[in-house]
Amino acid sequence: MKYSRLILLALFVFTQQSLFAQKNTDISAPSMSASTIAQGPIIDGDVLNDVIWSTIAPQDGMTQVRPNAGQASSERTEIRIAFDDHTMYVSAICYDSNPSGIVVTDARRDGDLSATDAFIMIMDTYHDSQNGFVFGTNVVGTQYDAQIDNEGVGNQNNNRQQGGTIGGFNLNWDASWEVASLVGEFGWSCEFAIPLKTIRFSPGENQTWGINFQRNITKTNELTYWAPLPINFNLYRLSLAGDLTGLNLKKPGNLKLIPYALVNRSIDHTSEPNISDNNAEVGIDLKYSITPSMTLDVTYNTDFAQVEVDDQQVNLDRFSLFFPEKRPFFLENAGLFSVGSPGEVDLFFSRRIGIAENGQQVPIVGGARLSGRINQTDIGVLSMITDDVPESGLKGDAFTLARGNHNFNGRSNLGGIFINKSGLGDDNDVSNSTFAVDGKYGIGNAASITGFVAGTNSPDVDSDQYAYQFKANYDWKNWISYIGYTEVGENFNPEVGFLFRQAFKKSEALILYKYRLPESSPFLEFRPHISYRSYYNHQGFQETSFLHIDNHFEWKSGTEVHTGVNFTTEGVVQDFAITSEVTVTAGIYDHAEAQFVFFTNQNKPISISTRHVLGGFFGGKRYANSGTFRLRIGDKFSSELSLAHNDIRLPVGNFTTNVFRSRLSYSFTPSIFLQGLIQYNSVSSQWSSNIRFGWLKQSNTGLFLVYNETREDSFLDNQSFTLKYSVLFDVLK
Repeated sequence: MKYSRLILLALFVFTQQSLFAQKNTDISAPSMSASTIAQGPIIDGDVLNDVIWSTIAPQDGMTQVRPNAGQASSERTEIRIAFDDHTMYVSAICYDSNPSGIVVTDARRDGDLSATDAFIMIMDTYHDSQNGFVFGTNVVGTQYDAQIDNEGVGNQNNNRQQGGTIGGFNLNWDASWEVASLVGEFGWSCEFAIPLKTIRFSPGENQTWGINFQRNITKTNELTYWAPLPINFNLYRLSLAGDLTGLNLKKPGNLKLIPYALVNRSIDHTSEPNISDNNAEVGIDLKYSITPSMTLDVTYNTDFAQVEVDDQQVNLDRFSLFFPEKRPFFLENAGLFSVGSPGEVDLFFSRRIGIAENGQQVPIVGGARLSGRINQTDIGVLSMITDDVPESGLKGDAFTLARGNHNFNGRSNLGGIFINKSGLGDDNDVSNSTFAVDGKYGIGNAASITGFVAGTNSPDVDSDQYAYQFKANYDWKNWISYIGYTEVGENFNPEVGFLFRQAFKKSEALILYKYRLPESSPFLEFRPHISYRSYYNHQGFQETSFLHIDNHFEWKSGTEVHTGVNFTTEGVVQDFAITSEVTVTAGIYDHAEAQFVFFTNQNKPISISTRHVLGGFFGGKRYANSGTFRLRIGDKFSSELSLAHNDIRLPVGNFTTNVFRSRLSYSFTPSIFLQGLIQYNSVSSQWSSNIRFGWLKQSNTGLFLVYNETREDSFLDNQSFTLKYSVLFDVLK
């Protein structure tokens, strides 16, 4: 595009000025002292009538970040923290002047707490302002826990067909802990009992943790924090958390055994006669804390039968689709092993272990992971072995990963990673390795410079096996901006990683401003912004250019409207088949498109969201319309129906695509649920169903019943039934 370089230069100049505008970025964080108790309270949610809590002075003083940033919370919250030798106890009394207006949306473990009255806390147990553990609940005692890495910051995957933030936040981490809530005329209260062996920390006398608390008051869309935060940030901004002092922590013993057993029956209906297969499996996981900050995980005959299947996607371009990892073993501590630009240049992509390129599952014989911290250095080592699949011609492989990352004061770190894949057996000598150095340099509270330099080693390849990225970010008060450059060599080949596209040079930039409206206005804020990204190949040919100009309008009611325009360039080097019947010819395609997004408050029992993109597409037109309808009945039943429709009209042919998705969930209790995911993809003419019943015990163990089926053109292709039971034995309890 003829204005692209001028726009990129303007963004660069602005961001460079912002990076060094570090005045007025100091925020005073509060501090509280931990209380030591000889006996823990009864975990029943009744804080007001518990003698133990009555002896501890509460913390108060929550500050709004929305709707009225900087003002005191409209409702009082009392927080207390106590420790004994083995457990951390936290209580909160959430006073509410109108208890009948309390909103509950989801009772499932790890259910979304953003649309419900909730109390959430984050603990920076290493006090490094980077990493932490999240625990939360709502008025029905839902268990919500997660791991935070790098202050929860991930990379935006902004491919036209794909979206979402990847990395930094791991909701699939599940710990063994207790929580209970109680509703009364005063509002509601909750109590947490978190065993110290559940989290990682450095033992010793007079330790200090970082800590912050969040309360959602949903009826007024109010969001408050104990340690005040600027409007750009959320609870995960650990560098702005308060302090929890006076901790005298001992080394807890921790050895857990998690065996499982399952039976499975699968039926192939595509053959005559139908082929059925019955099998039974057993396996075991072991978790042992070598120190309070270093944990060894061992797995044998690893199984993920209870994991939800992938969402269906349609590829309307010539680049790779990204399917996120969902398997719990690989998601635990995933932030430690994440290096690169997730979703685009991902140096370690755990789906390469146990999942073939065609999506077929490959048996995992077993493996081990050692992860944790020594002083200020995070350490991670992973080793996994997969088995042969003779009927598919797949050979077993050995995967090895070693990661180190040293944390400095001031939100800075420097690390390295080594990843290796080796074939097993005399006739399978495939080998590939990846190595990289990455780091972040924090500039005050507002700015940072991040980057990585990587290389690969593949047989019979001598040159251009490199990749690197540098990015400068400024994020403070009302401004969000960044500039970045990424380059991937022509022979860069991380076989245990993910590349969105091969061999490219990418420039990118963003400026966004959050303009908060006066209290009297029905609007909460406007977010005008402009972003740009451009991809060139190594021959100097521009393959993609995307200039996005937009404004988001957000009401205090929770309704939002996004209006934007995109100016695009697609340079197609060689013809590619966009469908089995339509081929896009090589050439340069310059277009403009309008974009409109609308969604209502998801706190309500009924909500909708829609997205529409209308404009040019590879020499023709594209009419992309998607919508989602959500229905919630109390805290038991929730549903989500969505449809993504593309009407493509090209000079070489027309076609349409549809992806339908239905998610249904019923929670009998917070630990007993029934979930269904039904999908239809018009490109493959395939229906798929994934029905899961779970009866959870500790740390996401328990009884699981899973049914899967696929149909093509309404004809039944495959069915499978799986019954799995796992149990946790706390050996050193």
